[in-house]
Amino acid sequence: MINNSTPSSSASSKARGKTSTKEAYEQIGKRLHEKKLLMANLKDEITVLKNQNPPDKDAIKKKGKEIDDLNMEISQITKEWNRANPDKLHIDPEEFNELLTRRFFVVPSFEIYGGVAGLYDYGPPACAIKANLLDLWRKHFVIEENMLEVDCSSLTIEPVFIASGHVQRFADWMVKDVVTHECFRADKLVGEFIDTQLEKNSNLSQETAEEYHLVKKKIDDYDGKGLDELIKKYGIKSPTTGNDLSEAYPFNLMFSTPIGPTGKVKGYLRPETAQGIFVNFKRLLEYNGKQMPFASAQIGQAFRNEISPRSGLLRVREFTLAEIEHFLNPEQDVHPKLDQVKHVKVPFFSRENQTQGLSPVEMTIEEALEKKWLTSFTHAYYIARVKLFMDQCGVLQGAIRFRQHLANEMAHYARDCWDCELLTSYGWIEVVGIANRSCYDLERHSEHSKNELVAYETFDKPIIEEYIAVEPVKQKIGKILKKDQEPVINYLTSLPDDKKLELQQQLDQTGKITVFVPDLNRDVELSSDLISFPKRENKIQGRHYNPAVIEPSFGIGRIIYCLLEHSYWVRPKQEHTDDDKLQRCVLSLPPVIAPYKVVVLPKLQNSEYDPVVAKLQKLLSRNGISYRVDTANQNIGKRYARADDIGIPFAITVDDGSVSDDTVTIRERDSCEQVIVPINDVVSVLTSLIESTKTWEEIKQQYPEQKQTASDKVGKKQLK
Repeated sequence: MINNSTPSSSASSKARGKTSTKEAYEQIGKRLHEKKLLMANLKDEITVLKNQNPPDKDAIKKKGKEIDDLNMEISQITKEWNRANPDKLHIDPEEFNELLTRRFFVVPSFEIYGGVAGLYDYGPPACAIKANLLDLWRKHFVIEENMLEVDCSSLTIEPVFIASGHVQRFADWMVKDVVTHECFRADKLVGEFIDTQLEKNSNLSQETAEEYHLVKKKIDDYDGKGLDELIKKYGIKSPTTGNDLSEAYPFNLMFSTPIGPTGKVKGYLRPETAQGIFVNFKRLLEYNGKQMPFASAQIGQAFRNEISPRSGLLRVREFTLAEIEHFLNPEQDVHPKLDQVKHVKVPFFSRENQTQGLSPVEMTIEEALEKKWLTSFTHAYYIARVKLFMDQCGVLQGAIRFRQHLANEMAHYARDCWDCELLTSYGWIEVVGIANRSCYDLERHSEHSKNELVAYETFDKPIIEEYIAVEPVKQKIGKILKKDQEPVINYLTSLPDDKKLELQQQLDQTGKITVFVPDLNRDVELSSDLISFPKRENKIQGRHYNPAVIEPSFGIGRIIYCLLEHSYWVRPKQEHTDDDKLQRCVLSLPPVIAPYKVVVLPKLQNSEYDPVVAKLQKLLSRNGISYRVDTANQNIGKRYARADDIGIPFAITVDDGSVSDDTVTIRERDSCEQVIVPINDVVSVLTSLIESTKTWEEIKQQYPEQKQTASDKVGKKQLK
């Protein structure tokens, strides 16, 4: 059964990473523009004062002080304006990245050897988050839609990517430092230059700032020539040396490798998992009882030789994809579950709204189909399902949109494509591409492999088709034509029906025909006693067709990074304490995604607590609830903090009451509230919270609340 509701979570988005509205951003921009006009007037006034004879030094000094004060005010408003940018999530990047490294979420691969750009290792918490995310993905898509899951080779032979078009077209625009030959991705270089100017250049005019924002929004729409013009216009140099840059040229992103010891077989590490599904289409169709439509899914590694990978997990050279290929009859684009999601609201950022500088528009799937923003019912269904999935993952409200690809941005195989984008401190980041690949892939692989990758449609009623047959009198024509019989008959059969009718009319009128047979390179004369072209009828029971494909493709690493940013916040420092560590980081991950569901904490170092801890471990393990045990010789507040900053949503505290009356306290991460629960109820309470069948408020109504100590209460989430 499809769950269209967003699960209740202990995390409130109000205290997490902050988003800004376009209205607030424009309001601050208006204030900034007014101050800059005032600055221009002050400079004109001081020029007039300096040109007086004699100059009024006191007045000049006074105006100079006003200009200094106004410069400081403009600088402050500029910072405020940049912070209010609705196209960025506002968190402290240094604090956040320090947390990811310190708690071993993710680190550069081969760090002790200096590492290499674009390769990262996941530590224990990130591995657990990834496993939970993929488990949720499987339940939400593979199990719900009864998909056929496969696991195909990452190493792929060249003919597959020649057929798919990747060898010819899978490229980014690259520029080089003309002296050192260091390589940069051209569009990212322009984007980073614009970001730096907007953030640090307080002297930008509003017109220039608006131009920068417009260019940044359309950056994916520029070709090599357009990027060259931007680099020249803005005077962009190599960011590492300051040297000039070459003209942009395409660079293929696939890793090539020889297969086998002779090196004669050329291969590539796959840049997507989709091709493995396409080349297995015939077997998948057979496995599905030759029934259409159906979907196949695959989770696996993909590889792209990025030009200059930056931004951590957002642009890497090896990454995990979870992809779905939904095969359908292009003339029967329907989905039986569409009615179940037609009221899901989605923030659509259409091609037209992008080019006109307008904002995304939220509307239901049903409205988007009625307004022709979406033209495929199956495509619309998957967009709704992706939105519901991202809601379950815990994305911030207002920090998600579905952006339609611009015409020049479309992949070579796509008819239409919408990206699910999440707002981060780096701006809007694509995490899911939902493409209508039409019939491109199976047609190309059919052509190149000489294997018909087609499905068969049986008609409800047979179609009666009239055609002109070629009917030779075999005994007679064979004696006359002998070995030339086959090429003659083949040629006549290949003629269109109207030409066959003309030949029959000639036979009726003259009793003979003369035709030029290309394979024989000569004329052949046939009489009416040798051949005829009668009208015949054929009952057609069905037809073969090339299936179309709707493809949702999920970048798992990008989703994980965005969820970490969206869930990150810092508890306000508790008053009346000198302990700076009590101002602590929290990841408000929903329980379904959190790396561990609970941490078990003996309140004190006391051997009497050990049997209770062991009993809890056994209960949690048997019921599949992931946990950590923290027995460090530190106060309970610091151990809570250690659990909070890797996103553990619940804590079980073992104390004297656990020994005397078999009870423990369960603490909720974000509110810091605690309830006293019998040990035998712990599993049912945690399961109901993890599976969102009960809210924390309902649990508080069911069990007595534990009064908090000052250490426990530090940094309670401030809900606004």
